[in-house]
Parts: sequence; C-alpha cells; structure tokens
Amino acid sequence: MTHQSTSEQRRPRIRVAVFACIVIIAIVIDQLTKAVAQARLAGGASVPVIPGLLRFTLVHNPGASLGMGSNMTWLIALMSAVACAVLLVLALRTQSMAWTVFLALAFAGAFGNLIDRVIHADGFLNGKVVDFLDYGWSVGNVADIFLMVAGIGIVVLILCNVPFRTRTMEDAAATTGEDAQR
Repeated sequence: MTHQSTSEQRRPRIRVAVFACIVIIAIVIDQLTKAVAQARLAGGASVPVIPGLLRFTLVHNPGASLGMGSNMTWLIALMSAVACAVLLVLALRTQSMAWTVFLALAFAGAFGNLIDRVIHADGFLNGKVVDFLDYGWSVGNVADIFLMVAGIGIVVLILCNVPFRTRTMEDAAATTGEDAQR
C-alpha cells in the first residue's frame, strides 16, 4: 500500500513538471521568435519563405484571430487571462498525461499572446500581439500554432474517449451503488 501511495503522489508531480516544462519552453520559443521578427522585419519588409504559402511580415494585431475585435482589445486581454486561469485549473485536475500536454500547449499559446497584450500596451489592456507568420489569408505567430495544435489535440482526445480523470475506487463504488438502486 505504501508503494502505491508513493507512486500516486509522484504522478501529479510528474504531470506538473511536464506542464511547467512545456509552458516554459513554448513561451520562450514564442517570445524569442517575436523578438527576432520585430528586429528583422521592423522596416516593413516582407520576406518570402515558401513562395505562395508563407512569408514573414510584421503585424501588430490589436484584435483576435483574423483581426476580429480590434476595437475590444481590453476584452480580448481579459478573456485571455480568464482562459489561462481555467487552463491552469484543468491541468491541475487532470490525471492524463495526454491532456496535460495539450492543456500546457493551450496555456502557453494563450499566455504568450497575453504577454504581448501587456508588454505592448499604452493604456489599460490595449496592447497588440506581434504576428509575423503571413499565410496570405492570415498573419499569426508561434503562440497561435501552439493554440491550434492544442485545439486539434483536445478534439482528438475527446473523439478517442481519452479520459480526463481516471475513476477512483470510490467513484466506481458510487456508480455501482447507483446502478444497483435503479
């Protein structure tokens, strides 16, 4: 019993460590790429990377995806902060490493863009996100890629019925007791 309890105590620590490592690495990558983009593309240059598919073009986006809500920057920043808090709570509650990984990527993406909104603000939560990955139809950044990967991953986890939490013995007993009463 002691071995199982030690093992159970270690697993949450491992998930927290994985979450923290992914978040730190992802945010560092995001912020470094944005800093390089601002330094190299500041003069309004647009650099073709994959002709017809991808260019590097610096844009300071006050809105959300595709520039939507550009006059509601403070609301987008507030929603990002709430999303980060919710993602953190979910990450602490899950018992699945797969869920932990995708929640960490989602948190890193949301927090990376929130950092921009705070750093590049000249008023109350009115900052702009640094975007530089120009796909022709949209301009984004590395944080947006993390958000997209997280979104796709979470949908796959749901479709594959990957449990967010494992059932405990008490949950199983309660369910069995409820089934017996029906």
